[in-house]
Amino acid sequence: MDLTAPTRVEHYHDPVAPPAAVVVPLVYAVARDTTGRVLLVRRADTGDWELPGGRVDPGESAVAALVREVAEESGLVVDVRGVAGLYSDPGHVVEQAGVVRQPFAVCFHAIARPGVPRPDRHETSDARWWDVADLDGLQMHTAVRARVRDAVSRPDRVHLG
Repeated sequence: MDLTAPTRVEHYHDPVAPPAAVVVPLVYAVARDTTGRVLLVRRADTGDWELPGGRVDPGESAVAALVREVAEESGLVVDVRGVAGLYSDPGHVVEQAGVVRQPFAVCFHAIARPGVPRPDRHETSDARWWDVADLDGLQMHTAVRARVRDAVSRPDRVHLG
């Protein structure tokens, strides 16, 4: 666990959640290997499993941000194949360092190039491949679980949430 990171509180349809002050562009990879397994990383701060990804920086495209974030968090390079879903639920806010943000997340389908996943030990404490059948038992935030479920159950469509 990263004890230097500011406390992060994620609210999902919480009636007492503070209102968002800003919308933040985020990208996540639903990365698969040649056997169809899904790449997940474990958050160092909460221990939850999630899709690798993060914030799009100014001057950066969404695809470039995705490739950068996946490489940082898992050590793997991915090739982006298409959009899996767009998620901008105003009932989902993240409170950190005194700022409340509403995520605007774009999930992309991607294929990972050969390699062994490894966590960065700063944001991620673990990185590994998971068989789709084993995903239900993992500790995962509700919003992330919906994104993963959408992408693996109906990869032929773009999900809106």
